[in-house]
Amino acid sequence: MKENQIPEFAILGHPNEGKSSVVSTLAENDRVRIGPYPGETVVCQTFPVTIDKTEVIRFTDTPGFQNPRQTLGWFQKYTGPQDRLVQAFIAAHGENPDFRDECELLGPVARGAGIIYVVDGSRPVRGDDRAEMEILRLTGRPRMSIINCKGGDTTYLESWKNEFRRTFNSIREFNAHRVTYRERIELLECLKSVDQDWQESLSRVIQAFKQDWDHRINLTALIMVVMVQEILSTTITGTLNPSVSPEDLRVALEKKFLDKVRQIEQKAHDDIRKLFKHNIFNLALSRNSILNNDLFSEKTWQFLGLTPREVIVAAGVAGMGAGAIVDTAAAGLTFGIFSALGGVAGAASAMLGGSRMAGLKFKGIRLGRDQITIRPMNSDQLVYVLLDRAFLFYSSVINWAHGRRDYPDVENEEASSPGVNIPPWDKETKKICNAFYSRVATREPGKKNQTKIAMVDAIARRLRQVI
Repeated sequence: MKENQIPEFAILGHPNEGKSSVVSTLAENDRVRIGPYPGETVVCQTFPVTIDKTEVIRFTDTPGFQNPRQTLGWFQKYTGPQDRLVQAFIAAHGENPDFRDECELLGPVARGAGIIYVVDGSRPVRGDDRAEMEILRLTGRPRMSIINCKGGDTTYLESWKNEFRRTFNSIREFNAHRVTYRERIELLECLKSVDQDWQESLSRVIQAFKQDWDHRINLTALIMVVMVQEILSTTITGTLNPSVSPEDLRVALEKKFLDKVRQIEQKAHDDIRKLFKHNIFNLALSRNSILNNDLFSEKTWQFLGLTPREVIVAAGVAGMGAGAIVDTAAAGLTFGIFSALGGVAGAASAMLGGSRMAGLKFKGIRLGRDQITIRPMNSDQLVYVLLDRAFLFYSSVINWAHGRRDYPDVENEEASSPGVNIPPWDKETKKICNAFYSRVATREPGKKNQTKIAMVDAIARRLRQVI
């Protein structure tokens, strides 16, 4: 490989073996077309991987072999220079429709690409497969074989490995639908071993991949912290007027507030999804995922840490479901006033429905701007609910391979059920979260920037524990 040359790997194999899925997953590109029927890929298509606007590696999807035995026969009879074998084949058969696919798929090999040969380990080895392996061996290019067991069926895995040991420099099992970031890096590490000349270049690629992943984690932490900050700072205020009853106004404002919070959370999740280059597919969660429940549902809060008593208290204080409280914008006093006055949350709307606060005094302070304000409940538990839901979403995103398109068994997949990989909150991180909550939610004066930076760092550390 020439200095500064961008490594290229051609993904070769028989039709419908999962080549396009492998390309999509390796390139982290969900725009790679993946069809259910064999022969849908008829021309080569190259997908570069770009980090910081610099292309670091490229993967080329290719059509499947159509006439491997005849092609091998020509290869074996070839008597010209061995390093011109592939170019000579293309020159001799470029106009022959019987070898159209072979000429197309060997094009990247002719220009120097390494080879990743993909097979479906759920079926037996056939004669055509042996012909394809021999063709690739005769090209003399660095090559790795990937066994992509469709549906997790490994019936013929060992027989494939035995065949590959005769022909390939390296063998990997690689399920393009379930592979994780760590397994992608391991595959790249293996590619280094197929040819010494590629080691330095691929080492740079792997280093770039790791740095990029770490950068994404830091950005994810920032997205999550900004989300929490925005939600804790959200208030919706309406003014009482003769045409609308206080109760109707409260209900309308409550809906507006909850919708606003849901929008903020959804935007944060969308930003995380895009950060990990999932741009097209609709991320399918398992049937039992808590993320399928509304942010303000009692089930969500119970699942994410609140005790039944805390849920009841939260719902009672809110007076309208867990998550928001009625606040009277009166001299900066909060709902705590009404808790003290009425003893229960419902006191607020009951009182508002009467005198609209006009002339009402509490400990000598006049209450009465005739407004209702909806704001987040006075509890740091909201921070943990929001963050845990974001952690669950992050876990789903990073474990969803780009080559995956269909969701036939998603409801039964334990592995896709978020929650199993989320680390517990340690004391130090909770201390940082509580300090952040105090600064933002209670508008407590202090070093806000330092608190936010500490929060982002703590969340990033926790994200690195998610697998």
